[in-house]
Amino acid sequence: MKNQNVVVVAMAFALALALAPVIRATPCPQWGCGQQLPEISIHSTGNILRGQTGSFVLVKLATTTAGGASGTYVNFKVSGTAIPGADYVAFASPAYIGQSGYATILVKTLRDPRAASTNQAYSVVVTLEPGAGYSLGSATSAARSATIWIKPGVAPSDW
Repeated sequence: MKNQNVVVVAMAFALALALAPVIRATPCPQWGCGQQLPEISIHSTGNILRGQTGSFVLVKLATTTAGGASGTYVNFKVSGTAIPGADYVAFASPAYIGQSGYATILVKTLRDPRAASTNQAYSVVVTLEPGAGYSLGSATSAARSATIWIKPGVAPSDW
């Protein structure tokens, strides 16, 4: 009896796989079939001098058909020439966008561990990454990355 049940289950599974291309079966996204996911974009508030705090702003453009009122966790990666823990206080992914549709990632600069005479700017780049419950849109329709330059200008004695 057990062998017959296994054969029936295997035949049903094979039939389902054979019919999937015929009926064009595809899994639905998290928000359901036929609904668009909210689009996420990112912008910086501008370059900053050492000793200041800058920010990246994430914006959720809610669609009329998908979860615009709920919060969303957004994945991102951090890169650039600035060193976390040396040039700025390190921060980690993901960011949470609440019901307001906005989130802020703060970039608090640190004293320059290098010689004060280098007079060099360092970049912090945040790039959005794909995730569940949101889309990034096309490269032309929404910003997928943003940059803040940490510029010299505040002497350590002024801290």
